[in-house]
Amino acid sequence: MWRIGQLARMVGITERTLRHYDKIGLLVPAKTEGATGYRWYGVHELSRLERIRALRRLGLPLRQIADLLDAPEAQLRQAVTDVLAGLRHDITALAATAAHAQDHLATPMSILPQQSTVGPRRLRVHHLRLAHPAELAAVCPASAATLLTWLRGHPTGGFAAAVTTDHAGQQITLPSRTVVRAVVPPATGVVRAGQDLFGWLDRHHLDIVGPTVEEHLVDADGAQATVLELPVRPHKTGPE
Repeated sequence: MWRIGQLARMVGITERTLRHYDKIGLLVPAKTEGATGYRWYGVHELSRLERIRALRRLGLPLRQIADLLDAPEAQLRQAVTDVLAGLRHDITALAATAAHAQDHLATPMSILPQQSTVGPRRLRVHHLRLAHPAELAAVCPASAATLLTWLRGHPTGGFAAAVTTDHAGQQITLPSRTVVRAVVPPATGVVRAGQDLFGWLDRHHLDIVGPTVEEHLVDADGAQATVLELPVRPHKTGPE
């Protein structure tokens, strides 16, 4: 038989923990001396304690451990199976978070792309043909406007574009779609942001599948921002 201090040192826990286990009925000493209050533990209590510690290492709460200590093996195995499934779920979630953090390190911190789904949108536009992205600034009015470009990557020649207009123009409807969106601070520049976004799409194996929307916004205080929305789908690796 061992006194509480001896058992605590033997297994590497505190006497306070053993007293708590006794208080809640999880590990009752083999006997307690009435005159001194000394707690004595035997082999049975040692085995039970190691079982408790093994279940604690799995992250199980003491209340659940109390239900499992004397349960049939099938019930104990099911509880461990549930713990394992939860751990694997947590590992997957943490791996995804780590991947997002790594991606932010690889992407300029002023451009933090987010993927989301947007609803349909109807616009009236004037169509253009441009030779270089540098010409975009000239076709966008200083006031709030929306620009569409039909680019699927870095331009190697002329490309189609369209700018919203309050006057006569062609009406187009953008369908519901999955987009990658980024808010571009004025100091970054839309051309540089677009290049960074193309690189981001490559790393995430996404293809552009429609016109990119470049929206110029102005709030009530006159502060300006540009929002880029690139409609995307997963890259097709097989034959069309």
